[in-house]
Amino acid sequence: MGSCKDQEDDHHEQEQEEPKCVWVHGPIIVGAGPSGLAAAACLSQNQIPSLILEKSDCIASLWQYRTYDRLKLHLPKQFCELPLMGFPENFPKYPSKDQFISYMESYASHFSIHPRFNQTVLAAEFDSVSGFWKVSTQDSQYISRWIVVATGENAEPVVPEILGIERFTRTVVHTSMYKSGSEFKNQRVLVVGCGNSGMEVSLDLCRQNAIPHMVVRNTVHVLPREMFGFSTFGIAMGLMKWLPLRLVDKILLLVANLTLGNTDHLGLRRPKTGPIELKNATGKTPVLDVGALSQIRSGKIKVMEGVKEITRNGAKFIDGQEKEFDSIILATGYRSNVPSWLKQGCDFFTKDGMPKTPFPNGWKGERGLYTVGFTRRGLLGTASDAMKIANDITEQWRMAGNKDGKNSSSYVIFLKETKRK
Repeated sequence: MGSCKDQEDDHHEQEQEEPKCVWVHGPIIVGAGPSGLAAAACLSQNQIPSLILEKSDCIASLWQYRTYDRLKLHLPKQFCELPLMGFPENFPKYPSKDQFISYMESYASHFSIHPRFNQTVLAAEFDSVSGFWKVSTQDSQYISRWIVVATGENAEPVVPEILGIERFTRTVVHTSMYKSGSEFKNQRVLVVGCGNSGMEVSLDLCRQNAIPHMVVRNTVHVLPREMFGFSTFGIAMGLMKWLPLRLVDKILLLVANLTLGNTDHLGLRRPKTGPIELKNATGKTPVLDVGALSQIRSGKIKVMEGVKEITRNGAKFIDGQEKEFDSIILATGYRSNVPSWLKQGCDFFTKDGMPKTPFPNGWKGERGLYTVGFTRRGLLGTASDAMKIANDITEQWRMAGNKDGKNSSSYVIFLKETKRK
């Protein structure tokens, strides 16, 4: 291991055989998406330095590289703001993908957030002897008293095992690589998944004269994006201030049935658990309809039961049907990647990479471990956790009297003694 340098001086050339060892005065934040930016901004507001490590070459890489062109925020902008800085007033109610990216870039600039890009975290572990976190990337090791896990719930695509899919001779793509239905014009396309992405991709395909067949394996809640001219989500949040969650769910479903009708006969059976209760318990988000439902009713989007197996030129379904397809799009979502790199602190996470402690207390672990972006409550949950983390670290920082210079020296001594042994 190389000698440990302060964060400001770590750009000097060092021997390539050994990784650079970088002392970070404040917390190390893993991930430069909305969660990481929010945590860094809240810390900055309290005059606490931090360093974001990002595996990609830009902020919000999921939004920049893994989203389709027609994507808009599903919720009104006031529910998607990061802490301490709102959206520009001239942005529409539901900002587009490009507008959201520009907002995040402005946010990073406003708070002077400069992530260290192209730093893939391979391992993070707590050294119980020294009392510091060691975060290793492909070329460096970063040392800090604190680590903030901000890689979030959607760090990597979920690609399910589907019998026979390796036999399919045509295009198979996950929605993380899907950009526009224009690439699938006039094709018969199998869309596997019926969440918000599956619905919107199917709608996008329709508008490009493709023929989407959407696989619906399980139950799903479909709600109108707006009720009586107001955001469904906003109405739900307002009602929950006064009414029990299950009563709010009943009201939402009553209005949904009045406005959308019974979706069961369309092949979209509702779960027995209400939409908000289900979201809080499992993270499964209700679909907010932006036009796909009318295309299902008209027959332009065809709803299919589960896939039995993929064939050379198509698919067999569990109801006995067999159809040919030109392409398959996997709208199968994303998952956390925390278990693959967090070597200490994994007892704080489930095997799926989510905090075991439910919201609102899942933001803090032990030994300086924090998490942001794992609330299953979108950017509202992110903002809440980021502020709690910043306040907690700020209190420790002030109680310690900012002895980071002394901590840095202590760690160098610890390293030297370890190497002698």
